[in-house]
Amino acid sequence: MEKTSIGIEISQESDILKTEEAILYVKERFRRRLSRELNLVNVSAPVAVPDGTGINDDLNGVEKPVSFEVKGINNRRISIVQSLAKWKRVRLKEFGIEPGKGILTDMRAIRPDEDLSPIHSIYVDQWDWERCILPEQRTLSYLKSTVEAIYEALKATEKDLYAVFPEYVPVLPDKIHFIHAEELLMLYPDLTPKQRETKIAQKFGAVFVIGIGASLSNGEPHDGRAPDYDDWSSLNEDGYIGLNGDIILWYPVLKSALEISSMGIRVDKQALERQLMLKGCTERKNLLFHRMLLADMLPLSIGGGIGQSRLCMFFLKKRHIGEVQSSVWPDSTHLLSEESGIRLL
Repeated sequence: MEKTSIGIEISQESDILKTEEAILYVKERFRRRLSRELNLVNVSAPVAVPDGTGINDDLNGVEKPVSFEVKGINNRRISIVQSLAKWKRVRLKEFGIEPGKGILTDMRAIRPDEDLSPIHSIYVDQWDWERCILPEQRTLSYLKSTVEAIYEALKATEKDLYAVFPEYVPVLPDKIHFIHAEELLMLYPDLTPKQRETKIAQKFGAVFVIGIGASLSNGEPHDGRAPDYDDWSSLNEDGYIGLNGDIILWYPVLKSALEISSMGIRVDKQALERQLMLKGCTERKNLLFHRMLLADMLPLSIGGGIGQSRLCMFFLKKRHIGEVQSSVWPDSTHLLSEESGIRLL
C-alpha cells in the first residue's frame, strides 16, 4: 500500500482525517442541541484561576491541580482548572442570568492525578453548563426532567451523525432509566460500584445513577464528590439522599459502562454547611466562593459537565479515548495500541 513521505499509509491518513471530520461534526451538533434543550448561551471559559478563592474544583476532594506562579501579578499562584462548577455559578450572578436560562462553555482541563486507561486521560475536554433555577425546583423531579432533556440532545446528535456518516449506526435506547445508588447497591450487593454500573448499563443501555457522594447503607459512597458543588446530602422525594448523579451509557465496543456526564442540583446554603461538616473541611467557609454562597450572593442552580471526547468515542465507536483526542500516554500504551491496530491522535 502506498505511503506518504512520513511513512503513513494513505488509507490510514484518510481514516484519521475522516475521524477528525466526524469529531468536529459531533461536537458542533451536540453543542447546538444541548443549548436548545436547556436554553443556554455560549460563554468564554478560563484555562486557569487564582488559588485561594475556592473557585477551582477538587472533584472528589483529593485531586491536585497543576499550579504555577505568574511573574506579572507579583508571583501569585494560579491553577489550571479541573472543572468549572463553581466558576459557572459565579458567572450566572455576574451576567444576571434569570431562572430557566443558563450558560454553556467549552472547558479544557488538566487532571494529573487521573489513572490512565482507554477511557481516562490527563487531558479533559467537556461542555460545562449551568442554569439558574427557582427554590421550588430543587427537587428530584426537576433533576430528572433536565436529564431527560440532555438525553434528547444525545439521541438527536446520534441521528444527525448517522444521516451524514451512515457507518455510525445509532445504538441509544429510546429512554434513559433512573435508579438511585442505594437501589443499585441492593440489586448487586456483592459487586463494586463500577461493576454495578456495568450491570445496570448493560441491562438498560442508558441510566442515570442518582445520589453520588453520600454514604450508602454499606457505609461507603457510590463514588466520591467534593462537598461544595453538587447537593448529594438532601433528602429527595423518593425517600433517598441526593439531588445529583451520573449519566452512564452501555458501550458495546468495550463491553462496559461509560460515564459521559456528572451533574446535579447545586448546594444551597444549608447543604453546603452540612456537606462541609460531613467531609471535615469547614475551614473552606473562609474562601471567597463559599463566603458568597453562605451570604446568599449566588443564584440557585443546576449544572454539570459532559465529556466531549467520551461522547465522540461513544458515537464513533472507538476503542481508546486517544483516538478522538490528542493527549500524552506512556510508551506501553503506544506499543499496545500499535499492536492492536489503534491509531492514537
